[in-house]
Order: sequence, then structure tokens, then C-alpha cells
Amino acid sequence: MAQNNTVDSYIDMVGEYFKKLPELPKGGKDAIVTITPWLALIFGVLGVVTALVGLGIFTFLAPIVMISGANGAGTGFVVVLFGLVSSALLLAAFPGTKAKKMQGWKLLYYSEVVGLIANIVSLALAGVLFTLIGFYFLYQIRSYYTK
Repeated sequence: MAQNNTVDSYIDMVGEYFKKLPELPKGGKDAIVTITPWLALIFGVLGVVTALVGLGIFTFLAPIVMISGANGAGTGFVVVLFGLVSSALLLAAFPGTKAKKMQGWKLLYYSEVVGLIANIVSLALAGVLFTLIGFYFLYQIRSYYTK
């Protein structure tokens, strides 16, 4: 139970930074809450399929990459694995976000955290920016989800 309180306190701490940003209008928040489960489902499915294809490609090309001595293949493999985990979290978030449960919101949050790590590992600055925007929207709708 202590670990859950630690995670919750970290989520609250991060939320303090996003509270300082302008608030979306209520109608905008309502719309985001309505479409969030469906976006999680669609992008979760697309992400899992894409990641599995990516893993297959990396597995197939690994011997060629090793022979050629190319660098960076390991980073790409790790990023694909992060994408798979992030997408699986989106799929897992679908029922909770549809029912407006806090557990669904937290799974979306964890998916964003995994995505942020993947973007940092791959040095994708635009990805980091989009992930931060995703956090902004998540914190804007957090109050709509109940325990």
C-alpha cells in the first residue's frame, strides 16, 4: 500500500506543475473525456500491431545489423519495446476510462510516462513535446475520474 501512496504523491506532485497552466473550458474537457476511451482503444490496437511488426523486423534484420557493425539498433529495439508496453497500457485503460474510473486515468498516465521515456531514449525532442502536451490534457480531465 505504501508504494501506491508514493505513486499517487508523485502523480500529485507532477500535477502541481500542470495546474499553473491555463485551464481548458468545461465543454472542451467534456469532449476529451468522451473521446478518450476510444482514442486509447484505437491507438492501443494500432500501437500493439505496429510494435509487433517492428519487433519482427528488428529480429529479422538483427544478424545483418550485427555483421555490418551499424550502431543504434539496440536503441531502436528498446524504443519498440517501450512502444509495445505503452500501447498495452492504452488497451488496458479502455474499460476504466469508459467507466470514468481513476484506475483507467492512471493507466493512461503510465502510458504517457513510458512514452516519455521512449522519446528521451531515442532523443526525439518533438516526441517529448507531444508527450508533455498529452500530460497537460490528462491533468485537465483528471477530476472527471473517480476512485
